[in-house]
Amino acid sequence: MKLLLVEDDKQNREFLYKAFNEQGYTVDTAADGQQALLMATCEEHDIIILDRMLPKLDGLQVLAALRATGKNTPVLILSALDKVDERVAGLKAGGDDYLTKPFAFSELAIRVEKLIKRPSQSTQKTTTVEFENVSLDFRHYKAQINGKPLNLQPKEFKILHFLLEHQSKLVTRTLLFESVWEYHFDPGTNVIDVHIARLRKKLLQHNAHVNIETIRGVGYRLQKAHANE
Repeated sequence: MKLLLVEDDKQNREFLYKAFNEQGYTVDTAADGQQALLMATCEEHDIIILDRMLPKLDGLQVLAALRATGKNTPVLILSALDKVDERVAGLKAGGDDYLTKPFAFSELAIRVEKLIKRPSQSTQKTTTVEFENVSLDFRHYKAQINGKPLNLQPKEFKILHFLLEHQSKLVTRTLLFESVWEYHFDPGTNVIDVHIARLRKKLLQHNAHVNIETIRGVGYRLQKAHANE
């Protein structure tokens, strides 16, 4: 497997180069955005590890330019910027995963392995999931109703994504906690109810032809809205 490592910090770059070499990867390295973009577009790699803050070209600029050329190589973004907005910006620019610094190499290695094993975008039928007049592009972080943008908060987007993937099926509260909040326990709050209520309101305001049904005490189900709803 061939990996492109883009990291301007020499110590981190050398550490990761050695670590991935020991795992059997062929590793190319770049220390700035311009060099990274040149190598990424002129050579084939199985995955790119891209630092967020780089000299000459910012990591997101590199990523946007790379995607504009049609390159679909999986990109894992590394960054010390850990706010939700920053992570969302990285994913919207075309990133496939986002890992904040500091991190454990074991976690980085697992994420890299999963991205490489994931079917490439060229072999996937679509990155969009649809139900009635609602569509969601989870790669580019876009939600639409009747082709018009639907502005969602990050957690609302994740909830809608999960419900759309399980349309017309019961989604338990436990599944939502695990998939959206990454909780493996019930925190005993009404956080899900609050987000579901906000999402319902937005769907109604934009004339969505779907409804989020509450299965009391169990979970939720996304279903086609009745004519009088």
